[in-house]
Amino acid sequence: MVSKGDKIDLSFTIKAVQGGEEQETSFAGLLDRRSVVSVYMKNNTGSCDKQNKSLAAHANEFDKLGYNLIAISKDGGKSHMNYAGKLGINYTLVSDPENLFSKATDSVVEKKMYGKTYEGPSRSAFIIDTDGTVLDLIEKITPASHAEELLDRIKQL
Repeated sequence: MVSKGDKIDLSFTIKAVQGGEEQETSFAGLLDRRSVVSVYMKNNTGSCDKQNKSLAAHANEFDKLGYNLIAISKDGGKSHMNYAGKLGINYTLVSDPENLFSKATDSVVEKKMYGKTYEGPSRSAFIIDTDGTVLDLIEKITPASHAEELLDRIKQL
């Protein structure tokens, strides 16, 4: 996994849902100010819902502190649009079915489900500057208190 101070190459293209619309852009194009990137597995699942509900409840605080809030999963644009409406999400949801962000941050990990082993993104969060420099990261987040933990980290920067 990348470390604090590392610079990430975020020039790859993704699809992002912002303001109810899906657009294709480079990931770096989302970083018009410092940003929090929260990685989760799938829309409409228990822990992921807790993680995003926490972020949604505190989204305005991130904005007031001058941070973009970006949550990323493998889900597609239509799923993200429905999910945003369901949970009242007003921040950016990124579709990354090829785990490009996790590969760029070296945060692909081995997982096990139903006796099968596979690789997938770690449930982690990154605080990133506009040039792709990692200001801080959380390697393993706590879904229900995710936003509070991130806000504490931001206030310490």
